[in-house]
Amino acid sequence: MEGEYIFEQLWKDLNEGYQIYYTYMDKRYLLSKLKSNCYSRELIEENSKGPHPKTQMITLKTVMELFPFMENIEYKVNF
Repeated sequence: MEGEYIFEQLWKDLNEGYQIYYTYMDKRYLLSKLKSNCYSRELIEENSKGPHPKTQMITLKTVMELFPFMENIEYKVNF
């Protein structure tokens, strides 16, 4: 992508139905929107042992707090 990727673009893409892969603290996650202010964060790849939940329901506020720390953001498009 050209330019800086901002939270508003991430939010818009989630609203349009995109699922987004990202890395957070050396773990790979898949983020998708379920309903208004309800998102699913699924642990895809785990690099270490630990009690991390496989799937979590999170709010938009949590997504906003995670955004600055997301790395390697990729899109998954369902056709």
